[in-house]
Amino acid sequence: MLLRVGPGIVTGAANVDPSAVLTATVAGAAYGYSLLWVVILCVPFLLSVFAVSARLGHETRQGFVDLLRTHYGSLVALSCAILVIASNMALIVADLIAVTDALSIILDQRRIFFIAAVAFSVWFLLIFHHYHRITRVLVICALPLFAYVASAVLAAPSPRQILLHAFLPHVARNPDYAMTVVGLFGSLLTPYVLIWQSSSRREQATLEGLEPHYAEHPLGTFVTTLIAFSVIVAAATILNPASIPLNSEQVSNMSFRQGAQALSPLGQIGPILFALGIIGAGMVALPVLVASLCYATAEAMGWKSGLSENPWEAKRFYVLISAVVFLATAVNFFHINPVRALYWSQVLAGILTIPILIFILVLSNDRRIMRTTNTASQNFWIGAAAGGLTASGLLLLWWKLASG
Repeated sequence: MLLRVGPGIVTGAANVDPSAVLTATVAGAAYGYSLLWVVILCVPFLLSVFAVSARLGHETRQGFVDLLRTHYGSLVALSCAILVIASNMALIVADLIAVTDALSIILDQRRIFFIAAVAFSVWFLLIFHHYHRITRVLVICALPLFAYVASAVLAAPSPRQILLHAFLPHVARNPDYAMTVVGLFGSLLTPYVLIWQSSSRREQATLEGLEPHYAEHPLGTFVTTLIAFSVIVAAATILNPASIPLNSEQVSNMSFRQGAQALSPLGQIGPILFALGIIGAGMVALPVLVASLCYATAEAMGWKSGLSENPWEAKRFYVLISAVVFLATAVNFFHINPVRALYWSQVLAGILTIPILIFILVLSNDRRIMRTTNTASQNFWIGAAAGGLTASGLLLLWWKLASG
């Protein structure tokens, strides 16, 4: 059973990587409960996108970018791959910063001492472990994330305020608010998860010959939304109890240890659990981020790829994995504020998700490629996600130009 629904748990947990956790923390600290509606709104988006991107891999036995190259040409595939590379590299660097900073909280040492060890762990997992074993390890790594759920409950927030802001949104008219909305969308509808969905399910289908388990996509959506919702509630209740709107630019400059206060209801063990949650989230997300970047690049170039392949059978794919991990490790030796890096990486991801969603809509409705095309509701929600992100981005651009 775990083998069947494990990919869904991994997808949901990987979607709440350290960048998503810190973005939700910034959202709660800056605007209280007023952005809970974004998480609720993402539920139908996630259900549709998870189901469609997974079906692409299962039905075609091809990865997402490979499908673009085969049916729409190398130029389209390379354009998509470049978007994934830009988004993923920013997230890999930011998540590696977060994991090493979390280790520094637990072990009370400078994070620079842990960069090489964490990077090596991610590299070793991807190079020497089979797809099935990777999935099982990532499911276990995701468990500490649920400490945020406990923190949200123990913080004793007002149920009335939570329901009010979750289902009756109040939109603030300022660019910081719009930027945080884009960041939250970007943290929940990340391009790398969509690439991972199609490419990893292609491997799952090839190895097992099975269709996705019926509970897989709802489970992934539930894990994502439960954790993201809980992080915002905990941060809003503890870091901004009066729900007074702050400047998200200033909040994004807070230290990593200040963000750990979101788990203070758990007592002295709160910062430790916060750190473990970040480490767990990072160790789920980093292999997925690196793998999806390498899937996209290899598929665009027509290289043999797959975590179920032996390294000597897909040499370029595995060399690329090594190069990406090395580059992210090198960048991590520069002094970067982890919260700021995580926050801005998600804003970038939100912007770059728009063309990826459009590509998914085109592929999944092409009867030359798919045995079954999208339902009307799936097309509506994926299109609405792309339209919503576009509208938020244009509104943000207008505000910035007007204020400039």
